Amino acid sequence: MLAKVRSCGLSGLDAYIITIEVDVSPGLPASIIVGLPDSAVKESKERVRAAIKNSGFTYKPRRITVNLSPGDVKKEGSAFDLAMALGILTATEQISAENLQDFIVLGELSLDGQLRPITGALPIALAVPRDEFKGMIIPYDNACHAALAHNIPVYPARTLSEAVHILSHHSERHPFTTDDETVLGHSDDAPYDFLDVKGQSQAKRGLEVAAAGGHNCLMLGPPGSGKTMLAKRISSILPEMTRPEKLEVTKIYSIMGLLPHQYGYMRHRPFRAPHHTISDVALVGGGSNPKPGEITLAHNGVLFLDELPEFNRKVLETLRQPLEDHAVTISRASRTVVFPAQFMLVASMNPCPCGYYTDRHKECRCAPQQIQKYLSKISGPLLDRIDIHLDVPALRPQELLAAPPPSDSSSNIKERVSRARGMQHDRFRGLPFSTNASMNHKHIKIFCQIAKESRELLGKAIEELGLSVRAHDKIIKVARTIADMDGQEKILPHHMAEAIHYRSLDRTWWV
Repeated sequence: MLAKVRSCGLSGLDAYIITIEVDVSPGLPASIIVGLPDSAVKESKERVRAAIKNSGFTYKPRRITVNLSPGDVKKEGSAFDLAMALGILTATEQISAENLQDFIVLGELSLDGQLRPITGALPIALAVPRDEFKGMIIPYDNACHAALAHNIPVYPARTLSEAVHILSHHSERHPFTTDDETVLGHSDDAPYDFLDVKGQSQAKRGLEVAAAGGHNCLMLGPPGSGKTMLAKRISSILPEMTRPEKLEVTKIYSIMGLLPHQYGYMRHRPFRAPHHTISDVALVGGGSNPKPGEITLAHNGVLFLDELPEFNRKVLETLRQPLEDHAVTISRASRTVVFPAQFMLVASMNPCPCGYYTDRHKECRCAPQQIQKYLSKISGPLLDRIDIHLDVPALRPQELLAAPPPSDSSSNIKERVSRARGMQHDRFRGLPFSTNASMNHKHIKIFCQIAKESRELLGKAIEELGLSVRAHDKIIKVARTIADMDGQEKILPHHMAEAIHYRSLDRTWWV
């Protein structure tokens, strides 16, 4: 007898329908799975056999052929266990096939018939055509994630037997529901606060500007000056994510299996800090079956690269295209996958190999040629894509002992940042972006009113520093953000002067 069950697979960040066909016929006992299964799918026949027996059903000694359609797409993972088990029970006439094709079925089986959680429940629930199916049967631990989509009724099950009961009596069961306001409400207090950082008022100001406009920034200073401490607190001053942003980030983390099984939603903006030994594939994504990398995991959040010159140059150069396009395109012979990468890049580095070139208390041991070689590890095109360069000097004793002013708390800074972001959101209404950092040259001409004195100041800076066209645009965008924070529609000279000040690496001070 032949049975058909509908399930879902993942391709990049998107889901697609899979038809699982199970044929049971007389012959020597054997279980064959076809349709480009990976090792995890091939091993599922042993889990399915044990789960059926231990759930009170009979695993009949027949020739069982399982086909995963479409057959030209590679199938990965253990999420098809439950669908295969239900298909085998239907094909051996142990359960009715009446409602089988009306449900999307997903779940990994343990040997005793318990259902274990899967990855990607939210993107799958978002992708299922709501008019074609009566519901979705998934493990109980994934119910909250899937119900958040509000796209298809979700029926959670804890065991294989419970899944069979849902198929037979689904009209008696109520779908799982979740309260969006409770699940996706405001995030709890951030674990870090700018009040913890002593001194560094200029660096804090620069990071506030970066957060207000979504600008990439690079912090330069000796060891122990607080660069990493400052970077970890940037997420605490960024505005709350909107519901679509939370769903998008949760979708990415769901696919990667990085969410807690129950009530695991991304309320805080992501903060990713990969080690400098990371490979280019791990950073931008890829592989034979493309998976998101760190820059996609940092989507709508912060990507922090500590000790920037220590990263492999080839790895750093892969950032150039995502920083401009806010997306990563991974091309393979069979398909092309696009991953979102709308992140704020925050990097830090020492001013020289020993780290103490700008330190007022410790002597630098590096020759000028060593300093220049060290800084040249970061290419000019990559530096051009970083809007703000911040000097983070070593603290003086009086700064270390002084109490920080109350206005430097993350909550107060976040309020100012959110106000500036609100102005940008209104300005760019109807456009596919909402921050100053995302403007291109055309948008700069439309939205950046520059006072005559400001334009003259910018012209002198370009002439003296030899800035590129991209750096010219970056300065104007940063000045636009500073003006927004000041509540001004026109970019005034002091706005432009501060923006030019944030291009410290364009000055050849190390020679």
